[in-house]
Amino acid sequence: MLRLIVLLLLLANGAYFAWSQGYLQAWGQGPMQQSEPQRLDQQIKPEAIRVLKGEDLKRAEVAAAQAPRPPECLASVTLDDAAMASLKPVLDTWPTGSWNFEQTVEPPRWIIYMGKYAGVEQVARKRAELRQIGVSFEAPANPDLEPGLSLGGFTSEAAANQQLQSLAERGVHTARVLQERPEHRGQRLVLPAVDDSLRPRLDELKAPLASRPLRPCR
Repeated sequence: MLRLIVLLLLLANGAYFAWSQGYLQAWGQGPMQQSEPQRLDQQIKPEAIRVLKGEDLKRAEVAAAQAPRPPECLASVTLDDAAMASLKPVLDTWPTGSWNFEQTVEPPRWIIYMGKYAGVEQVARKRAELRQIGVSFEAPANPDLEPGLSLGGFTSEAAANQQLQSLAERGVHTARVLQERPEHRGQRLVLPAVDDSLRPRLDELKAPLASRPLRPCR
């Protein structure tokens, strides 16, 4: 029995030696090679690492901050005649082709409305009640509907009425559907390629636009 154990140990040692030296690679057995070219390519090259000093780091940050931003297209909301008349003299000083007016049509909008309320205290109570039943809300976009709450906006009256029925099943019983705004046709200002040379001049448009923000074109 002892001889058998010694023989098995010798065979095991021999097999491990053959495996560790790669003699069994032809049979798909052997340790993972550590000298593949791709492994060498993945190694960090210490000679390529450079520690930046404080001044070098600041210069790199300044250079990154001064890198030109890509041009972007910006557009206004639909404008009335008074806003367009105020904009025209300012835009005439801008480079040719840097702006244009574009015909737009804003569809009508219906909302599910709650209000008007007697004051902000009543609005606060209604907000708390809606939160308890998990109904989202927002302030109406039309200031004439304040103080009140909008439970959603829709492009058709039918869609608004359908949602109103769903809200009634959740416990909302004092809301109603009304038109927040009719269809509105007009023009909007489009700045097709605002680059670093034009960005500082955007402030010139704030007064004519009555501080209405320019938004990315869509």
